[in-house]
Amino acid sequence: HVQLVESGGGLVQPGGPLRLSCAAPAYRGSRYCMTWVRQAPDKQREWVASLDMIGNKRYADSAKGRFTISQDSAKNNLYLQMNNLELEDTAMYYCAACRDCAGFSCDSLGQGTQVTVS
Repeated sequence: HVQLVESGGGLVQPGGPLRLSCAAPAYRGSRYCMTWVRQAPDKQREWVASLDMIGNKRYADSAKGRFTISQDSAKNNLYLQMNNLELEDTAMYYCAACRDCAGFSCDSLGQGTQVTVS
């Protein structure tokens, strides 16, 4: 699997912002749906947001209105801007290259970056 490298996680107070980044140069121009998923302790992995090859964005209900997925102009990096963070957003966040845009069929997953809201 091709490498995806996340960064930007950390400890943030409720209501605060955080911006996650994912270096994904190998997926530039690919047909994959670039995706953020998360997994909290003792919970199943949860799809957060996706960006398809033509720029359409999709969000889980929990992310709508608070999170924004984007890419840089060169499409080397994927971002997740998270605003108004809640305690329930605490999780390990992963960048993924998926064949669908709901996070079900992902071929590559990064090592993750921890987000703690407290």
